[in-house]
This record gives sequence, C-alpha cells and structure tokens, in this order.
Amino acid sequence: MTTLAGTRGHLLFERNLMVYRRSWLVIFSGLFEPLFYLGSIGFGLGHFVGRVNGFSYPSFVAPALLASAAMNGAIYDATTNVFWKLRYGKVYDAILATPLGPTDVAVGETSWAQFRGLLYAAGFVATAAALGLIHSYWGALALPAAIVVGYGFAGMGIGASTFIRSWQDFDMVQLVQLPMFLFSATFYPLSVYPHAIQWIVRISPLYHATVLVRSLTLGTVSFTNLIDAGYLVVLGTAGLWLARRRMAGLLLT
Repeated sequence: MTTLAGTRGHLLFERNLMVYRRSWLVIFSGLFEPLFYLGSIGFGLGHFVGRVNGFSYPSFVAPALLASAAMNGAIYDATTNVFWKLRYGKVYDAILATPLGPTDVAVGETSWAQFRGLLYAAGFVATAAALGLIHSYWGALALPAAIVVGYGFAGMGIGASTFIRSWQDFDMVQLVQLPMFLFSATFYPLSVYPHAIQWIVRISPLYHATVLVRSLTLGTVSFTNLIDAGYLVVLGTAGLWLARRRMAGLLLT
C-alpha cells in the first residue's frame, strides 16, 4: 500500500532488512501473542460461548486476531523503533548526511512497519487456514486486507512517534491500543454494546480492520467493506503526511 515510487525510501527499507537478517526470530515472536489468544479465548472460552452469528466462536474471533496481529506488528515498529532511532540512536541524523531526506525516512519506515505487520498476519493466516477457520474463498484476500490494515496503523504510528518525548509517553500508546484491542468487536459482536457506545466503537480503526477481515474469512462480503478499507487508507495516509512534515522540522533543525 505504501508507495516507494518517487522517493528513496526503498533504501531505508533495505537497510532494515539487513539489520534484521540475522534476528528474524525477534520479529516472528510477535506472532505468538494472537495465537495464545486464539487458543485460550477462541477455543478455550469458545467451548462455553457456542456459536456467534451462525459461526463457531473460534471462527468469529480468528479474523479479529488477524487484524490485531497486523496492527501490533505495524504499531510496534512504527512507534518504539522509530522513536529510538529518532531520539536516541540518531540514526536519521546520519541518514540525512546521504541523499535521503525526511520524506524518504517517513516513507521507508512506514513501509517497513507495514511489512512487519504483514509478516505477523501471514503467519496467523496460515495457522487459521490449517485449523479450518476460513470459511470462504474470499478468505484468499485476507492477506491483502492485512496489508491495508498494516498501512493504516503504520502511518498512524509513524505520525504519533514524532510526538513521543520519552519512554514514559509509551504509556499513552498502550492506553489507546489496549482498549481498542479489547473493545473493537474483537471478542463479541457490536450488537452487544449499548447503542450509544456502538457509535464510539465504529470510530475505532481496529473495528474497521476487524469487520473487513472478518467479512472475507466468513464470506459475508458487502460494498460497505470498501468503506472499511478506505477508512484505514485515509488514516494511514494522514499519518504518513503528518510524519513527513514533523520529521522535516525535527531532523532539519
């Protein structure tokens, strides 16, 4: 989703590939968290929940965890790693001594964070398919949908990272991310919320990501899914635009 055309952002993407070429286990370790949730809540508590909207509880929860995996991978890299490079490692100061500029940095890091989210999602898609939790041929588009999800959260994460001043500020990231994970129709349908709360949930980017992926894996696709995808693209693009402007000010002053 993130385009590297017209920028040198691909060079920063290649740098990150080289940095992680011998430590891929660090990246793939993030895959285990959604699998633990799937085992403990999806299959564990799912035994008592029964069916939701006509599907088994693990089938209902799995696409939400897939969307969450893409979110977690993108957000972690877009905030923690970018903050360290920007504030402590001074990596970008060295990069600006090359022909690369702030726009290249923003695009390259957004693309890498999106790629990390895609890796998390790919592993989860393979697991869900092996467990029989994908019920439609539309599920083949679950991974492309995860790319859209990763782009949305990578862009927002990169933009947010430029406002983080210290490690203590990451408490604010968790303050947003954790409730969004728990209350975005992840573990139960939107209909169980009070009507007034439903409108708040609908604002959540993860809710739109969950609806998009769940519609594909369960075969309940409709034209409204284009709105879900568009919502994520707009948020990701806005975050990337903000990051480009903010990085230009932070790195060139």
